[in-house]
Amino acid sequence: MLSTIDLRKKLVQITLEKKQLTHLTARVGLVLDISGSMRHLYNNGTVQEVVERILAVACKFDDNASLDVWVYDNEFSRLSPATEADFDNYVQNQIISNRSIHKFGYNNEPPVMKDVIKKYTKEEVSSLPVFLVFINDGGVLKSIKKVITEAAVQPIFWQFVGIGRSDFEVLKKLDTMEGRIVDNANFIHIDDIAAISDETLYNLLLNEFPQWIKEATELRILRT
Repeated sequence: MLSTIDLRKKLVQITLEKKQLTHLTARVGLVLDISGSMRHLYNNGTVQEVVERILAVACKFDDNASLDVWVYDNEFSRLSPATEADFDNYVQNQIISNRSIHKFGYNNEPPVMKDVIKKYTKEEVSSLPVFLVFINDGGVLKSIKKVITEAAVQPIFWQFVGIGRSDFEVLKKLDTMEGRIVDNANFIHIDDIAAISDETLYNLLLNEFPQWIKEATELRILRT
């Protein structure tokens, strides 16, 4: 019998075939909101499930089949990557039980976003594109616009996922934000991420990434 992660990898593969991305190698990262309003989603297993679902994308895309992970509230932490070998209790072991991580404070996105950019453009320079999934449940600072605008010249695509019932006013404007060489960010709102099927989730997550790959390659942001 196929394990859950293997089933999810199959669904990712089908999505990649539909979107003509099967040839693509990319680095995959995940940023998780760990502000106070997210507490119940960590405790009820929803965040663990999110890690597993995004890990399946990394296994199909990533050059080393690992998922880079960050958590943030008003501080941020860069965690050990999630892999197929150790994802089972990743959230419990790496986040909830990890006393060095600041948890359940208030939102401050720019510092963690700048660390993402630093990792992929200064510390681990590569010609590969980055697919960065950013999970948030509301209250995003308007100052992320400046970070996104300045990062448009970098090989990073920011896929924001708003979960829960907030209005996500800042994130809704990402697609129409001006002053960028390329549209390098997309936003999707999923009221209850635990209730959405894997197939629907992967279709939504990978909706705008192919267009960015095309445009970023034409503009030589990506050098193949």
